[in-house]
Amino acid sequence: MTEHRTTASAGPAAAVGTAATPGAGADPDDVRLPPPRLALTGQTWREIAHLLGNLPVALVGFVYSVTVLSVGSALTVTVIGLPLLALGLAGARQLGRLERARARVLLDVRVAEPTPLPVLAGGRWSRRLWLALKDPVGWRTVLYDVIRLPWAIFTFTVTLTSLFVLWPVLPILARGLTNVDRVMVRALLSPSDELERRIHELESDRGFVVDTAAADLRRIERDLHDGAQARLVALAMGLGLAKEKLLEDPDAAAVMVDEAHGEVKLALQELRDLARGIHPAVLTDRGLDAALSSVATRCTVPVKVTVELPARPAAAIEGIAYFTVSELLQNISKHSGARSAAVDVWRSEGRLLIQVWDDGRGGARLDGGTGMAGLADRLDAVDGLFVIDSPEGGPTTITAELPWWDRDGRRDGRRDRSLRGPGTGRK
Repeated sequence: MTEHRTTASAGPAAAVGTAATPGAGADPDDVRLPPPRLALTGQTWREIAHLLGNLPVALVGFVYSVTVLSVGSALTVTVIGLPLLALGLAGARQLGRLERARARVLLDVRVAEPTPLPVLAGGRWSRRLWLALKDPVGWRTVLYDVIRLPWAIFTFTVTLTSLFVLWPVLPILARGLTNVDRVMVRALLSPSDELERRIHELESDRGFVVDTAAADLRRIERDLHDGAQARLVALAMGLGLAKEKLLEDPDAAAVMVDEAHGEVKLALQELRDLARGIHPAVLTDRGLDAALSSVATRCTVPVKVTVELPARPAAAIEGIAYFTVSELLQNISKHSGARSAAVDVWRSEGRLLIQVWDDGRGGARLDGGTGMAGLADRLDAVDGLFVIDSPEGGPTTITAELPWWDRDGRRDGRRDRSLRGPGTGRK
């Protein structure tokens, strides 16, 4: 009996002090318990912290928003009312920034920051005030702060009670409540994806248009300085020498006048070419059909031109279409090795479509050094498209799409991206 009691009292101590090693004579029922750990994960604790913090944060936002709206609206009859409301909306933007940061840390919700309001340098204060008053980000943040107070009271009460009463289902409950918070943050505190995308596109396109205009001005200045201006200077000097020799040597003066006459013709031709490069007169007078036919006659490859337009588009769209076709035909003359080509222009819904086809060697690419990338950027700056289909061995089909603007400045908002028309499927 004594030996049995000794074994029984020593058994638990041996089990605690030493691990149950297989093959060491350990009792099969004697197993080590796992170390204690928390039943809730780190993500659940962050969600609980967010739910408990909703009440004080929402209370601050609610008081701020109601105060700004009530005081600003009440004082709109005075001079300080609207500026005070604009400042309140700017402050609401900062509250929204804090809420997005809190959601990012505790809820793992990644919401992009809205674009800041543009700084109107030199603009009138009334315009800046109106821009701040109609800020959609500020108003959505105010709406978020107002409607969140009842929800924050509910989530705070339920979460605090569940910590002591419903803790077995607390992870599921916390996840469900915070999912509602995630939806609210994404719906009211995130910028409009389409609007932000269009803002970035317009900023990029504006920079490209400015750079292109500056490059065109430098090219025109260089052409005038190196071409027509130099010829006119030489012409003035020649006429001055002819004037001096008019009485002394009439025959030599007559020869110099003939040379000056030739210089005048060359200068006029250079000025005509330069004017055609800026904006051809035939395009202004007769439209795309006649202008593109004129361009086609200067191509080294026979070109068939088909223009089917019910009316003339706006001058800016017409000019872009003309210079796009002109540059594409120049590429055909220089690089394609084609025997024939065709140009089709038509209107499809609210778009002006251009298709240039040739039976050359193909292989045209945007990065091929033939100016295709510049054409694509120029069309993209006016919300256009530029599509190249040019397999090795040919044929090459290039389709350009431009928005249709009427002559009176109205835009047809309908859009057809099927890129189908008279030239599609040409063999």
